Amino acid sequence: MIGAGKSATVAIDYFLEHAAQEQWFLLLADADLKTAQKKIHKSKFASAHQLDVTDATERRKLIKQADLVVSMMPPALHLVIIKDCIDLGKHVVNASYVSPEIKALEPLAKKAGVILLCEMGLDPGIDHMSAMKTIHELQDKGARITSFKSFCGGLIARESDTNPWHYKFSWNPRNVVVAGQGTAQFLEGAQLRYLPHSRLFASPWKVSVNGSGSYEAYPNRDSLSYIELYGLQGVQTFIRGTLRKKGFMEAWHTLVQLGLTDDTYTIANSDKLSYKSFLKMYSAPSTDKALQAIYNYLNGEKSKHPIIAMYAFAGLLSDQLIPLKQATPAQILQSALELAWKMEEKDRDLVVMQHEFEYVLKGRKRNLYSSFVLKGEDRVNTAMARTVGLPLAIGAKLILQGRLKGSGLLLPIMPKVYNPVLVELKTNGVEFLDIEA
Repeated sequence: MIGAGKSATVAIDYFLEHAAQEQWFLLLADADLKTAQKKIHKSKFASAHQLDVTDATERRKLIKQADLVVSMMPPALHLVIIKDCIDLGKHVVNASYVSPEIKALEPLAKKAGVILLCEMGLDPGIDHMSAMKTIHELQDKGARITSFKSFCGGLIARESDTNPWHYKFSWNPRNVVVAGQGTAQFLEGAQLRYLPHSRLFASPWKVSVNGSGSYEAYPNRDSLSYIELYGLQGVQTFIRGTLRKKGFMEAWHTLVQLGLTDDTYTIANSDKLSYKSFLKMYSAPSTDKALQAIYNYLNGEKSKHPIIAMYAFAGLLSDQLIPLKQATPAQILQSALELAWKMEEKDRDLVVMQHEFEYVLKGRKRNLYSSFVLKGEDRVNTAMARTVGLPLAIGAKLILQGRLKGSGLLLPIMPKVYNPVLVELKTNGVEFLDIEA
């Protein structure tokens, strides 16, 4: 297993819990040896290794010893690992989207007899599995699905919601800061829709989740490619989106408008700037009330606009120096938010997912809402780590036990993948509640 970060904890524990029975031995590799050592709990069924994943010699040395490799690295680093696994004849599992570069490796994987089991986390992962199970069940009944919407969010539990953004980091901060870069593509009312990053957070959808309350959602980058994959050609609406609590989107939209989420250029001498002076570089008079409030505040005028409290909490109005040299605006923003949105030791996160189906069965229009809500235990044992790590680990187990056969690219839209994984997830508290309306 390469990577021992936040989302890896539950998967590591799963492998260790099953090691004796399954006759497994876990090689856990991470750039930080102490992190890897801590997470294997001195188990006799595991060893910790320091690894710079860009070091091809050391990387291949570890992979050669394995029967299967679990990659918990950032998406950009999966490719070199997968290439090694194909070359060395090792199966590989990850929780990230299939990139065009990984897709192009499928013929080589088939030839080598290697399984590439991808998108086995929460989103992507559990979202695919739960959606496809319901889609197949409806289609088996003869239903015609006319609309499909799927929303997921890694959030903070109500009792740990202690800041005006109503958000804390339970997963990779960089992924949050650069989320929505590019243009979102989706289908709504039989119309193709394209929403650029500049407007992505401006008009969020309202989403009500049974037993959890109301949220806001913005569209994911690419919903359209999943229409064919899900077998929903002819559907009128197809949307995949991300959930946040009320108030987050409006404030994040101002960060986008200011240009603070831009990751395409660096700022000279950024380490000589304070966060406040950094923000002032981007502020100008505006017709937007929130942006005008920020401009007024930075120029010595008091403001009662709620955006001021949110920016203050985020550290963007601070005189503290930025601890980064030659940093991009997005990196500077991330450095501030990592301090402001850090989970405390006993904080509990929240994962919320909901699928919304509209379909016609025997001439009657119907609606189905399928959702689950899971709360974490603390800063380490998070709901995010559980919902990313469990499906990943279960998928690895299916391959190692010989229950998941084949070669090439496998995704959790297949019954042979989603059925056993969903059954085991249910025994671990990840259970969907279906409501017909």
